[in-house]
Amino acid sequence: MEKEKVKKPVPVAPKKQRASMRDYFKGIKTEVKKVVWPTRKELVSFTGVVLFACVMLSLGIWLVDSAFLASLKFVLNISF
Repeated sequence: MEKEKVKKPVPVAPKKQRASMRDYFKGIKTEVKKVVWPTRKELVSFTGVVLFACVMLSLGIWLVDSAFLASLKFVLNISF
């Protein structure tokens, strides 16, 4: 005898009620109050780290680009 497969009912999500603009901005205000803002010292430190990372990444990309250009000039025997 074969076992019959029992189909499970598909769960249906409840209909969402459309919130008013007032409720939307009230929710935003509530969420912003939960944010832990950095201190001035942390902000300066984080900014320094980001700037340093940007400079290092820029230098790395420039070096790779320059090396690629030099290798193309050598392989193709061209000059600008």
